[in-house]
Amino acid sequence: MILLVAVLAGLLVGMGRARLNGQLYQTPALQHLWLVFVAFLPQFVILYIPAARQQTPDLWAAVFLTASQLLLLTFAWLNRALPGMKILLIGAALNFAVMAANGGFMPISPQTASRLIPEEAVADIPTGERFGTKDILLPPEDTLFEGLADRFLPPAWFPYQVAFSLGDVFLAIGVFWLLASQPAKSIPLAKRITT
Repeated sequence: MILLVAVLAGLLVGMGRARLNGQLYQTPALQHLWLVFVAFLPQFVILYIPAARQQTPDLWAAVFLTASQLLLLTFAWLNRALPGMKILLIGAALNFAVMAANGGFMPISPQTASRLIPEEAVADIPTGERFGTKDILLPPEDTLFEGLADRFLPPAWFPYQVAFSLGDVFLAIGVFWLLASQPAKSIPLAKRITT
């Protein structure tokens, strides 16, 4: 969710800046974009398709998630010269570190989880079991790198509640910066006159 907001905000600011300068917005010149699709595909299949999720053992889901995070890290590294990508790389590295240290899933504490679903439902989930799509329910004292876990929530008045990590914040800032600061290209004079 935080990443989607960052993408939309970055595009709006980038396009707005280009428009104010009488220029066309230019999309980032990302290299090796195929790595993002390869990284996202197994996540989509094993996390968001119910039949595949039920058939995939947690061990394999953790392996796919870890491999997916490595591909995203590689993509960010290969594009690190672009504005915002070094911040995005830090976010990806933080998420990878906490997930790899905690069995391949993003840890979330029972306290944070109980702000997303009723406390009674959280109490029925054993410690160390999956929570949601890519999280694992772990108390803070059993979590490695607990400060990097899914521990932040939007304000209570926000209509959509979802937990996110410090790595997600860095990812969002990096994506926003990447999209908002793209160099614009000039609109030819003839086209400016007709618009």
